[in-house]
Amino acid sequence: MRDDPAQDPAHQDPAAHVAERYRRLAARPEAFIALRPEAEVAAELAAVDPALPLAGLLFAVKGNIDVAGLETTAACPAFAYAPAEDATVVARLRAAGAVVLGSANLDQFATGLVGTRSPYGAVRHAVDPSRISGGSSSGSAVAVALGGADFALGTDTAGSGRVPAAFHGLVGLKPTKGWVSAAGVVPACRSLDVVTVMATDPAIARHALDVMAGPDSRDPLSRSGVAEPFAATARIGVPRPGQLGELADGWAEAFDAEVARWAEAGATLVELDIEVFLETARMLYDGAFVAERYAAVGAFVDAHPDEVDPVVGGIVARSRELPAWKLFQDQERLDRARVASDSVFERIDALLLPTTTEHPTLAAVAADPIGVNSRLGRFTNFANLLDLAAVAYPAGVVDGLPFGVQLIGPAFTDHQLADLVWSRS
Repeated sequence: MRDDPAQDPAHQDPAAHVAERYRRLAARPEAFIALRPEAEVAAELAAVDPALPLAGLLFAVKGNIDVAGLETTAACPAFAYAPAEDATVVARLRAAGAVVLGSANLDQFATGLVGTRSPYGAVRHAVDPSRISGGSSSGSAVAVALGGADFALGTDTAGSGRVPAAFHGLVGLKPTKGWVSAAGVVPACRSLDVVTVMATDPAIARHALDVMAGPDSRDPLSRSGVAEPFAATARIGVPRPGQLGELADGWAEAFDAEVARWAEAGATLVELDIEVFLETARMLYDGAFVAERYAAVGAFVDAHPDEVDPVVGGIVARSRELPAWKLFQDQERLDRARVASDSVFERIDALLLPTTTEHPTLAAVAADPIGVNSRLGRFTNFANLLDLAAVAYPAGVVDGLPFGVQLIGPAFTDHQLADLVWSRS
């Protein structure tokens, strides 16, 4: 992705380039379930045509996404299988010149926002090992934050790509549902899952997403669309005072500072009632939609209870008992919420929110795994239910650790949201 590929260290000395990346990754060995042999990665990198759009870039792949030659585990050894081919997104990235580093750790079956629910080890934050990495795309975020991967693939059903990106000061792109193929991805909630990309460099994230996106006959939920352009002067929605609820110390002030930066940049700020979004966020786990997790992996969990993380197993097992009528009731509620959401976005181009509420320690999660996880999804759970696109991005540092926010917009405003963030970068 350099103007002169010949000057890229990845092409000048692939072996040395890969060796340095592996040295960085060694700081958090739990970030990967399987890391490809260093010599194999270097040889593949050396063979890449430097004219390809992603030539020279190394990427990590979340362990619920198929990579030919590596086991797909979804962080459950008993579930593991050897895929015959790459997931569509991996195949497209490889064809564009990017090289896979390995299969990254995750919350088992992509069930969690914490990064601790894995038999391969709780993934520690890249800077502060006493704190969680965030999940469920935990290893993916850490691989990028350590400087080992240029970008990484995650998935995001309820915030699993955006929360770990926020904790590590990364850009996290959560595309519109169906715009990026999920073929070759172990589902969490199939109708809500999206493949995400995170990177330190916004341009790399954008290029990778553009390579991945597009129709795919392998994915029955694949779709495409075009959104209206944003207003010439961006209209940014912000919550009414008091609606964010309790945030970590210093985070409310950091969010207010980011709102002020948008105003200084010339955006029109529109104060909103965000209750429809908060109510929809609660529906994901408090309602019937969580039953889709049982549809995805319930039979396996029932057959192998001792092989499943107890917190994950409990979530999946409880969803088995939900009555069918509850899903129809909640779908009606969601339909009404979508109408209300559409009405909000007639007044604004994008909604600005913190990505999450706090950055917990490993000890805090161990003491209250469900409660902490629920709080972390307060501002992310609703996006896919309401068919929205989102870009998480860093917005400062609080007590030595990154603070992140997100811009959220209607379906297929992915490019407009990215351009809006980049215009401020």
